[in-house]
Amino acid sequence: MRPTAATSTLAPASGSLGADTARLEGRDKVTGTARYATEQAHTPPGCAYAWPVPATVARGRVTAVDTAAALALPGVLAVLTPDTAPRLGHAEDPTLAVLQDHRVPHRGWFVALAVAETPEQARAAAGAVRISYAAEPHDVALTAGHPDGYVPETANGGEAGSSRRGDPEAAFDAAPVRIDAAYRVPPLHNHPMEPHAAFAHWDGDRAEHLTVYDSSQGANAVRTALAQLFGLAEGRITVISEHVGGGFGSKGTPRPHVVLAAMAARHTGRPVKLALPRRQLSAVVGHRAPTLHRLRLGAERDGTLVSVSHEVATHTSRIKEFVEQAAVPARVMYASPHSLTSHRVTPLDVPTPSWMRAPGEAPGMYALESAMDELAVELGMDPIDLRVRNEPVTEPGSGLPFSSRHLVECLREGARRFGWGDRDPRPGVRREGDLLTGTGVAAATYPVLVAPSTASATAHPGGTFTVRVNATDIGTGARTVLAQIAAGALGAALSAVRVEIGSTRLPAAPLAGGSSGTASWGWAVHEACAALVDRLADHHGALPPEGLTATADTTEAASAAPAFARHAFGAHFAEVQVDTVTGEVQVRRLLGVYAAGRILNPRTARSQFVGGMVMGLGMALTEHSTMDPAFGDFTEADLAMYHVPAHADVPDVDAHWIDEEDHYLNPMGSKGIGEIGIVGTPAAIGNAVHHATGVRLRHLPLTPDRVLPALA
Repeated sequence: MRPTAATSTLAPASGSLGADTARLEGRDKVTGTARYATEQAHTPPGCAYAWPVPATVARGRVTAVDTAAALALPGVLAVLTPDTAPRLGHAEDPTLAVLQDHRVPHRGWFVALAVAETPEQARAAAGAVRISYAAEPHDVALTAGHPDGYVPETANGGEAGSSRRGDPEAAFDAAPVRIDAAYRVPPLHNHPMEPHAAFAHWDGDRAEHLTVYDSSQGANAVRTALAQLFGLAEGRITVISEHVGGGFGSKGTPRPHVVLAAMAARHTGRPVKLALPRRQLSAVVGHRAPTLHRLRLGAERDGTLVSVSHEVATHTSRIKEFVEQAAVPARVMYASPHSLTSHRVTPLDVPTPSWMRAPGEAPGMYALESAMDELAVELGMDPIDLRVRNEPVTEPGSGLPFSSRHLVECLREGARRFGWGDRDPRPGVRREGDLLTGTGVAAATYPVLVAPSTASATAHPGGTFTVRVNATDIGTGARTVLAQIAAGALGAALSAVRVEIGSTRLPAAPLAGGSSGTASWGWAVHEACAALVDRLADHHGALPPEGLTATADTTEAASAAPAFARHAFGAHFAEVQVDTVTGEVQVRRLLGVYAAGRILNPRTARSQFVGGMVMGLGMALTEHSTMDPAFGDFTEADLAMYHVPAHADVPDVDAHWIDEEDHYLNPMGSKGIGEIGIVGTPAAIGNAVHHATGVRLRHLPLTPDRVLPALA
C-alpha cells in the first residue's frame, strides 16, 4: 500500500523538526561576518594574488608565450605557462589538467597565470602576457543530425543513453491523434552570486600540508582531486568551504581555479588567492548544454497515450563527455505501452558542459510538458484532465512501484488555489487593449537521491551538543535543518545544538547537489544523535570534560535502498500578459504545489521552492547564452548581457505543498526540494503564452524578438 498524503493541523514547536525556523547563520550573513573563500579574514602576511590568462582561439595550440612585459610590471612575482607551471599527476577530470600542455581545446581555456602582490597588479600582468597560437578550424554548432553525433552508453547520473519499450513508431503512426514537435533550449549558465574563488597555502618548511579555502559544493571532492594532482595523501590536505555564495551545480565538482591557486602557491612559496572574474566563468566552470528536442505523442481520442517518444540532441566538449539527460523524465511521467527516450551527443570545440540546477529535468520537462499542452489543445481537452488520465500505476520506464506519488493531488490543489476552474480554454480571447492574458499549467518531477554519509554527535557537560558533518550550505539553509534534525533526535532544544560543517576536518560527507544534501547528511546526523542518546542512557555520573561522542556511517543503509521508484512531484501554474505592440511577456502570477515528502522547515523550504520558480522564470523569458560560431565563445559573458531575474521581473510567486508521508526514504521522510521548483515553470509560462496568443513558440527564451514576429 502506498503512503498517503495528509494535511497537518498542528504546527510543530518552534525549532523542532517541521517548524518554521529562521536560518541560524542569517545574522552572520546580513551583518557581513560570514566568511567566504577569499574574505579579507583569510589574508595572512605575504598573501599574493593570481589572475588567469584565457585562450583567444577556439581551437589550436600555444606556440609561444612572451612574459617579459608582464614580469617587468610592478609587484609581479611570476607568470606560470605550460612550460614553467608545476607538473601535475593524473587528473580523472581532464578539465583540471591546466597548464600541462600546449593544446587549446576551446576558447577561454587557461593558457597562463599571472601572480602578483595585489589583485590589480595580477590583472595588469595577465593582460600584458602575449600568447602566440597555431589556430585550427573549429566547430561549435550543434545540429540534430551532426555527423559526429552518437548515442552514448549512459547520460548524466548513469542513466541509459537510450531506452525503448514496445514499438513506439508503429503505435505513433496508428494513433488517431498525434503531436510531432521540435523544441529548443539554449545554453544556460549558473552565475552564482559568489564567483568561483579559492585561497591556497602550503604549510611547513617543505610544504608538507596544503590548506585551501574554496567556494565549492563539496570539500571532500576537492580534497580528493588535489591529492591526485599534487601526489599527496588526502590527510595532508585540508579544504574548507564554510560559507558558499550559491552554486546551482557549477561548484559541484572541483574547478580549475582551485588547482591554479594551489599551483601558484607552490611555485611562489606564498599564500595565494584567486577569484575568477565573472567574464571568465562562462568558459571554465560548466554550463547547461543546449538541447534540441523532438517530441512525438500518440493518443486515443479520449486522451489515453499510446506512444511517447522523446529524442534529444546535445553537445559536449572534446576533452570530457557530459550528456544532459533530458529525455529521462519521460521515463517517469506518463503511462504509455510504447516509448522511446534517447540522447544523441556531439563533441564540439566548446567548453565542457556540466550540472546546472535540475540537469536533465529542467530542459526535458519543458519539452515534454509543452508537448502535453499541445496534445490537450489538439484533443480539446483540459490539460490537467489529460495528465490525470495518463497517471501511471508504476514507473513507466522501470516498472517499479512508486514509494509515493501525489502528482494528481498537486494538480488538483493547484487548480483550486489558482482559480483554474474559471479559465476560458479558448486561446487569445482575454484582451485588455494591447495586452493579451493567458494561463498555463505544467507538471514537475525530480528524483530522490541519497548518498552515504558520516557524522558525529557530542554531548558536553554543560547540557549542549555539537554535531559535526562535512556538509555544505550553499544558501539552502542546510545548517538550520541539520540542527533541527539533531535537536529532534536528541530531544533537545535547538539552542542547545551547534552544527559544524564545511571542512574536510569533519566526518566525510557527500557534496551538496542533486537535491540530496539533507537526505544524505540528515540521515547520518539522525543516526549519530540516536546513537548518542543510547550512550547517554547507559552512562552514569557526570560527563567527562571532552564530552561523550557517538558516530554514524550510513554507507550500508543508504546503499540498500528498497525497490521503489522514488521521486518528488509538483504542479506549476502561470498567468502571463503579452504586449502585442512590443512582444514583451510579463508573468503576473506563479504558483507551485509540491509533494516532496516531509517538509522539515517550512521557511527554508518555501525559499527553495520560490527560488527555483524564479530561476525557471528566467529560463523561460530572459536567460540564454549564445555560442558565436566565428569566435567559438559565449557572447553573454556578464550579468548585463545574461539577464537573471531581478526584483522588477519577479511577479506574485506562491509555493505550497502537500504533507506527504513516505516511509521508504530516510529517517526524516524527506525528499529533495532545491531543484524541483525550476522544473515545470518554463513550460507553464510557455503554455500560458500560447493560451494568451494562440501562437505556439517552441524556442526558449520567449524574448520580444521571438514573440513579436509570431504575433504578426
